[in-house]
Formats: sequence, C-alpha cells, structure tokens
Amino acid sequence: MKTIGLLGGMSWESTASYYALINETVKQRLGGLHSARLLLNSIDFAEISDLQHAGDWTELGARLTREALRLESAGADCLLLCTNTMHRVAETIEAGLSVPLLHIADAAGAALSAAGVSRVGLLGTRFTMQESFYRDRLRQRFGLDVLVPPEAEQERVHRVIYDELCLGRIDDGSRQDYLHIIDGLQRAGAEAVILGCTEIALLVNQQHTSVPLYDTTRLHALEAVGFALADA
Repeated sequence: MKTIGLLGGMSWESTASYYALINETVKQRLGGLHSARLLLNSIDFAEISDLQHAGDWTELGARLTREALRLESAGADCLLLCTNTMHRVAETIEAGLSVPLLHIADAAGAALSAAGVSRVGLLGTRFTMQESFYRDRLRQRFGLDVLVPPEAEQERVHRVIYDELCLGRIDDGSRQDYLHIIDGLQRAGAEAVILGCTEIALLVNQQHTSVPLYDTTRLHALEAVGFALADA
C-alpha cells in the first residue's frame, strides 16, 4: 500500500472528513483491521484565508509548495491538497514535487464524464466560482459546460463556507439557501451540481435534493485510495 500525503487544515473540518473517508474506504476494500497509510500536514487556515482575501496567490503558492515538500520528504507517494480553492496554485505546487499531485477537479470531472453529464453547476468559494482555474480544467479535460450561480448567490455560498462551515456551524437556514441555489442551477440547465468546496457536504448531501450532487471531498478521497491500492 502506498502512502497518501494530505495537505490539510483548509479547513480542518473537511480534512477530518478526508481522514475518515480514506480509512473507511481502505477498510471496505481490504477488510479486517486494515487502514490507510497516511501523512498529514495540517496548516493554520487563518493565515491562508488572509492571503486568499488579499489576493496574494504568489505567496500562497510558495507557502503550500514548501508544506507539500515536507510531506514528500516524510515519505508520501502522492499528495492531496484537501481544498478546492487552493487548486488555484496547483500547478505551482506540482512544479516543485517529484510525486503526483492528485487534482480534485480531475476526480470530479472523471466521475461526471462516466455518468454522461455534459452540463454541470458549480458551488464553491467565490474564488472557485469566479476565477477560471477550476472551470477551465473541467472544460478542457472533460468537455464540461460549467454553470455558476448569480453573483449575489455566489456571495451567500461564500459567506456560509467561511463564516459557518469552516467554524463547524451547521445552520438549517443556510441549508435551505443552498438548496434554493442548487434548484436554480438545475433550472438553468445543469444536469448535476459539483459541491466544489470540501466543507459543503457537511451541510448539503444527496438526501436533501433530487438534483445529482458530486461531492469533491468524497471523490478526491476515493481517487487517493485507488492510487494507494493500485499495486496491493
């Protein structure tokens, strides 16, 4: 079994989901007392959030590359960046590594393509929804047409992530707002919706809506297990 490196803490709430999902999946596939070989580098999200909102992506790329290299040096055979938003600097991180960085958008894109989806809605932080790094990868690699909510709804999604979910707060009113936004994406033509922030599944999951949801945290974790067990 290969060792999975998790670069987490962005936020730690969703990094805990990664840890549980990866270990549960390894147990399901191997049985008995098996669990995953994991290395976790969990960083202070307050510092990352400040740099995000200041728009200092150059410093973010440099900082996360340094942290990723610590995992590689410790023996990680692959790396998971446990956040959608920070894939904004994935190419910078990849350039500094000699082990694979398993890209979260690729995990989502592969699942959507396998299901025959061609038009998909995207929820995430404002950075993920407004900037092109995520949508372009899905379009260029998987031929997906990606829809995002109107600007006011994007702001609501963003604020719930940072002011509630990253702090462990689950609010039913916020869930209803998200479901309304998901319904709007479906009315606009989305065949499914990507939960493109690793905290969103803490609030909304498939039991809450008939619209097909693609949880990037789960899909990313499954991809990591597939990599780790490929030669097992």
